[in-house]
Amino acid sequence: MTLPEDLPLHPDTLAIRSGIERSQFGEHGEAMYLTSSFVFENAAQAAARFSGEEEGNVYARFSNPTVTAMQTRLAALEGAEACVATASGMSAILSLVMATLQAGDHIVASNGLFGATQQLFGGILSKFGIETTFVPATDLDAYRKAVTPRTRLFFIETPSNPLTEVVDIAAVAEIAHQAGALLAVDNCFCTPALQRPLELGADVVVHSATKYLDGQGRVLGGAVAGRKAITEEVFRFLRTAGPTLSPFNAWVIFKGMETLRIRMEAQSAAALELARWLETQPGVARVYYPGLPSHPQHELAMRQQKSGGAIVSFDVRGGREAAWRVVDSTRLMSITANLGDTKTTITHPATTTHGRITAEARAAAGIGDGLLRVAVGLEAVEDLKADLARGLQA
Repeated sequence: MTLPEDLPLHPDTLAIRSGIERSQFGEHGEAMYLTSSFVFENAAQAAARFSGEEEGNVYARFSNPTVTAMQTRLAALEGAEACVATASGMSAILSLVMATLQAGDHIVASNGLFGATQQLFGGILSKFGIETTFVPATDLDAYRKAVTPRTRLFFIETPSNPLTEVVDIAAVAEIAHQAGALLAVDNCFCTPALQRPLELGADVVVHSATKYLDGQGRVLGGAVAGRKAITEEVFRFLRTAGPTLSPFNAWVIFKGMETLRIRMEAQSAAALELARWLETQPGVARVYYPGLPSHPQHELAMRQQKSGGAIVSFDVRGGREAAWRVVDSTRLMSITANLGDTKTTITHPATTTHGRITAEARAAAGIGDGLLRVAVGLEAVEDLKADLARGLQA
């Protein structure tokens, strides 16, 4: 189904209607194409498809109608020219780096990144001659000072995982472009429902679609969205290297985006209420939530985000022992490192999501032994408060 180009459609409509291509059967529910390859009418068509002279599907490692639908919908929601889907959020970041950088290039990255992203940049890529300088997430002067003649990519995560630091996207975009580099933004925590980095000057957005885009913890997926000049390079890498999103996972994420905004709004409202309550608890030393006036970047967050999001982190008085007691006292929340689910999750970042980075890197990122991260779901907030209160009052 082709959407009318003469109608400026609201994102809510795009989340429901974009990307739909009905088959010959005219199905209302979108079809799922579970096939590894595609049949051609003749040898000439096969040759034209493989060479790119004719549009159409060839092989599911790099072309599938269900994956294309998911890509089209996410591109529409992000306001991107194009999108390439990948097998996971980390494969999206790897694909972006492999497609746009080469040995000798340099990355400037905020130090408030997901643990696996830090490992990729600080460990694996250095073996191939790509170096990374990590800077404090909110220090604009540090970004400027980190630039070298070989800097080709700036990479930020905002809000950050797990301390919800908010990076000024427009300001970092200006620094990156002055250096002749690209700015990539991990938009996992906000999604396009709450934040659109491309409108603020970013060149490309990456996603762990595993999180809020799916929304129910069912499948893995990732995506790179932005200008066609960038996504075409990412596609060339994916076509050969194969970090491919499966059609089934693409279909689940495609359908998940239909309810993205209403889920994000409800979860963000619940997170704000929970964060306010946590600030009143004697056992809590500090709460990290962009929607709170106490957050250092609250004003910036309210300018570039529609709300504070659904992630609440907080320091428990008493260090790791006290933090683990809170985790172990929960009876409702799921003790898991995943997030973005309708079910609320709780984790201890220092020993899970950021457990494999060095103690020095954790300290630089502000991740202490008493820190807990709660990804608020859709349960009743009063039940979530009671679940945390057991451990906090012990």
